[in-house]
Amino acid sequence: MESKDYLKDISEIKNLMNKSSRFISLSGLSGILAGVYALVGAAIAYYIVSNSVRGYLILDGTIFNICFAILLGVAFLSIATGIYLTTKKAKKNNEKIWDSSSKRLLLNFLVPLITGGIYILIILKQERYGHTAALMLIFYGLALISASKYSIGDIRYLGFTEIILGLICALMPSYGFWFWVLGFGVMHIIYGTLMHFKYDRK
Repeated sequence: MESKDYLKDISEIKNLMNKSSRFISLSGLSGILAGVYALVGAAIAYYIVSNSVRGYLILDGTIFNICFAILLGVAFLSIATGIYLTTKKAKKNNEKIWDSSSKRLLLNFLVPLITGGIYILIILKQERYGHTAALMLIFYGLALISASKYSIGDIRYLGFTEIILGLICALMPSYGFWFWVLGFGVMHIIYGTLMHFKYDRK
């Protein structure tokens, strides 16, 4: 009996330590919605580009600016939805939304993401467009893996998937748009659905 109580105490201590070092209130639903936003944004951008005079993007063109605005809109909606649903889940679980764990999570996520964003802007300025989608996927995957140490470990699997898609995309840059759709749209929906049923519905 004492041995069972001892093992139970160890398990509870382990769970408390895990909760104190990891931010675990990320919402699976926010991943699903981020994927939906990406698919809708991609569909709108594809329609605009395919029906334009040139039928392709140039960096200083009006169509490019519209597509870039759509990309920013998708990012904004994804971030806003993620913050709202994560805050809601944290309050439901009586967890702090802004503590040392969430700060470490944010820092480890943003460093590779911002680095990648700056690098992509540099190569776009140099008119090297071919690997933009691949780099987005790779740096996003690296950001997810980096952040997974301070959140739900399953995030790293999405990160590995994004990196693999990015590397394949680099081999086939002409299909960059479709790899972007697969990585940021479809994979987010699949990941978000799995996380929703694994964590959110408990």
